[in-house]
Amino acid sequence: MRNSEELGGDLERFRERFYALKDEIQKAIVGYDELLTDVLVAVFSRGHVLLEGVPGLGKTFLVQTLSRVLGLTPGRIQCTPDLMPADILGTHIVNENEEGRRVMHFEKGPVFANLVLVDEVNRATPKTQAALLEVMQEGGVTAGGETLPLPKPFFVMATQNPMEMEGTYPLPEAQADRFLFKLRVPFPDRATLVEISKRTSSFDIPELERVLNGNELVEFQKIVAEVPVADHVNEYAARLVLATHPGDEGATRGVERYVSYGASPRGMQALIRGARIHCALDRRTAVSIEDIKRVALPALRHRVILNFQGEAESRNVDELVAEVVLSLSETVSV
Repeated sequence: MRNSEELGGDLERFRERFYALKDEIQKAIVGYDELLTDVLVAVFSRGHVLLEGVPGLGKTFLVQTLSRVLGLTPGRIQCTPDLMPADILGTHIVNENEEGRRVMHFEKGPVFANLVLVDEVNRATPKTQAALLEVMQEGGVTAGGETLPLPKPFFVMATQNPMEMEGTYPLPEAQADRFLFKLRVPFPDRATLVEISKRTSSFDIPELERVLNGNELVEFQKIVAEVPVADHVNEYAARLVLATHPGDEGATRGVERYVSYGASPRGMQALIRGARIHCALDRRTAVSIEDIKRVALPALRHRVILNFQGEAESRNVDELVAEVVLSLSETVSV
């Protein structure tokens, strides 16, 4: 464990690399300043990301750009209804060895990479979506009774289109819970659209430099994990998670009326891990309640499950989470 002076120096080095990464990505990605920050926060928090947005917003290109500047081995899975688990994980095939005998050999699938893009994850069937559970949670693939570890670092970044319903399979709660953050990709404003046209209507492709490698990324992940969290901040995060459950004393009227089930303990973990990154970026060495609030939406929006009435009235989960944060702010001094 580093002392406070060593930790402060390491966190300053982390902050410099974080913004260098972001600047390099923005050579290719126009706008999305807050979105890029949230994606990088998830990466340094050792978490998977679910990107939701309509087609053509650059979700796939963002993940590809990220793998280039991080120096990570990319993997790509294009989800379709006929995609099978073996197409993702890999499968055993029969080969001949040097002696001419037939032997079973495991051919690794695209998940054996550092940064795996799962494009249009809601187009895969539940059977195939379930194949990602062990991969995302335990970082390994079990085949033929043998567990094969995935390379480190390892991230899954999945995209989904919220508009199309025909031929799609919504992620089950257990699968969505594996994602540290769910990020909504906003539609660009007029100025951003003009800039996108200027950058992409020619044949010039921006040359991106690698800012980090896999070993450096793991080192920074370990550094930020040492940022201390005071008991009262942990207490606030726990109260925030519990307040998303109907029946809890901190639940708002909206939660009681429209929510079937609130955030899981993984939501608590996501709050703390993400808050540590924002704390480091603000040149502080202890997490505050404000840091928890900054990651409340991306950490909890996919973990709050609406009931029938909430679905029927098309209630916005983001608004319900924001109401909980506001309600707690009135009773907790920051």
